[in-house]
Amino acid sequence: MAARPTEPAPPPPAAPHQMWGGRFSVGPSEALDALNRSLPVDHRLWPQDVTASKAWVHALGRVGVVTPIEETQLLEGLDRVAERLADGAAVGAADEDVHTLVERLLYAEVGAVAGKLHTGRSRNDQVATDLRLWTLQAIDQVDGDIAALGRTLVARAQDGVDALLPGYTHGQRAQPVRWAYVLLAHAWPLVRDRQRLADARRRVAELPLGSGALAGSGFPVDRVLLKEALGFRAVCANALDATGDRDFVAEVLFALSLVGTHLSRLAAELVLYSSAEFGFVRLSDDFSTGSSLLPQKRNPDVLELARAKSGRVLGDLVALLTTLKGLPAGYSKDLQEDKPLLFDAFDTLGLVLPAVSGAVAALTVDAERMHAALDASLRATDLADLLVESGVPFRESHGLVGRLVREAERSGVPLDHVPIAAAAALHPALGAALAQLGTWEDSIEGRATPGGASRASVDEQLAALQLAFAATGST
Repeated sequence: MAARPTEPAPPPPAAPHQMWGGRFSVGPSEALDALNRSLPVDHRLWPQDVTASKAWVHALGRVGVVTPIEETQLLEGLDRVAERLADGAAVGAADEDVHTLVERLLYAEVGAVAGKLHTGRSRNDQVATDLRLWTLQAIDQVDGDIAALGRTLVARAQDGVDALLPGYTHGQRAQPVRWAYVLLAHAWPLVRDRQRLADARRRVAELPLGSGALAGSGFPVDRVLLKEALGFRAVCANALDATGDRDFVAEVLFALSLVGTHLSRLAAELVLYSSAEFGFVRLSDDFSTGSSLLPQKRNPDVLELARAKSGRVLGDLVALLTTLKGLPAGYSKDLQEDKPLLFDAFDTLGLVLPAVSGAVAALTVDAERMHAALDASLRATDLADLLVESGVPFRESHGLVGRLVREAERSGVPLDHVPIAAAAALHPALGAALAQLGTWEDSIEGRATPGGASRASVDEQLAALQLAFAATGST
């Protein structure tokens, strides 16, 4: 019987490559290597590392560190490295970090000339450059997601101008408003979120490359040319500051934390309004979940998870600030912890924003249920305003209407059903004011100041927000 052919043995893993170690007699212990390795996290920076490395090759070529032939070899080699990484070369790699991985693969592609790439450059300015490049792209992505949610809120608000419901403060019915007005109250914070991210983006776009480890590069590379080649706005002014600066990470995390907070507030309101007790809105089936025990349940998990994820993003910010607060100027390895936090915050919002947008877009609104929740007590301020128009000072009118509310509660009737005679007994003008109360629409239209809930104000806000969310770029 013929022997079965044996399967070819898998190739052995590539030997780890180090960018340091000449002054050490032995390599790092397994425990230190496990703690020190960042490749499982920072491997996603490989496109930025390749891009920045190619710009650095050009800069080295201009100062004669590499010859034109070597420059071509390095650039073509980096292109092949990018192809290998795109095909998954980072998976299972034993390298210390993404920078070591790229250098090892470059050695495999072009040989000894790869050793010239790191001339005048430190991992300190290298990682700061890579992370800033990555962050610029990530800001643009999340900005687009925020704008998409904003457009969804505006579209739903346009459909909800005529739906009236109680507005709430302290969780209590306060004054009548439009459903559109409520939705727009959640859209405006997203405008501020985009403004904060755009402002932060300006400070992210400052180039650290050329700073060396802390004191500048030992070769006269053209940092302005590097800035232009990599799309940065400015060159970092101080190399010691540039290599240890993670203010840009903290600032972006703060902006993302506020995005998460605003999503949480929107989610909390919709969870409340989707409950059977309110019944103002209903989530669509494809944005609802069920119970493993209770067949009747429609759970708003999409909104509850959005609410919870805001705490996660806030935790990323607090963790970074706690890491930074005790560090001296310059680079410390503590800063390796910036990337898991920054990546997690962007990844989290990358999941939450599209889900919330989809849930809002598919909401069903019960305008009749909203209208039925309007209670005559919401007209109390209207009455006080009418008394003011008749010459009663507001503080006195406030007290008079408060007494009228107490009378309505004592009599067990709505505020607008208190007998005119009983109202007039409290003050002659109160009975007349009670008789002048108009419709709910009149009540809302009575607050026509800019920013109010009147139709004209809501229309103005809709127009402004349509413009605000039309552009999706943060630059």
